[in-house]
Amino acid sequence: MGEARVTSLALCNQLRGLLRERGVVVRTGAAALKRSLPAALADESSELSGEMRELLCEMSQWLQTLEQRIASCEARITRKFKHDERCQRLAAVPGVGPLTATALVAAVGNAQRFKNGRELSAYLGLVPRQHSSGGKTVLLGITKRGDRYLRTLALLARGDRYRSTNLATRAVLRSGSPPAVKRARSAKLRVRQD
Repeated sequence: MGEARVTSLALCNQLRGLLRERGVVVRTGAAALKRSLPAALADESSELSGEMRELLCEMSQWLQTLEQRIASCEARITRKFKHDERCQRLAAVPGVGPLTATALVAAVGNAQRFKNGRELSAYLGLVPRQHSSGGKTVLLGITKRGDRYLRTLALLARGDRYRSTNLATRAVLRSGSPPAVKRARSAKLRVRQD
């Protein structure tokens, strides 16, 4: 589904670029392009040739088909998410939504096959690389092994968690209420330790 979104964005940008080369300026965003494209194709005074109009119509149909496929995939993911109890439990973790939960359940399957969380983390490629010698342990960055897509989703979920916590903390700090500021600062410290 991620590739479909990237392709959709690329197609929108390509349509916008082709229109701009012919003197038709369209605002950025898919919604603005969808609103402006029919009017631009119907405008006889523009510099669009007949072949270019056909090409743009064809590209517009591809974009509609692609967006229908994306909507269909999102509906399937949402349906799976709502009916799977494992997905619901994963969604209780801050930053984990339907996409991350369903992807993790689909890839891992039965989590009972892992002895502990570290084995699951190693399977996903989320453990630090270790270089130990002479009794001295050096932990490096996370490895690039495991499922790249799941690792990306996990890291994005972690970033969302920190981002939302920092935004809430900033809002409380701006309010200036001394007890609220104290609670916000202690919450921020706890989050950083996680």
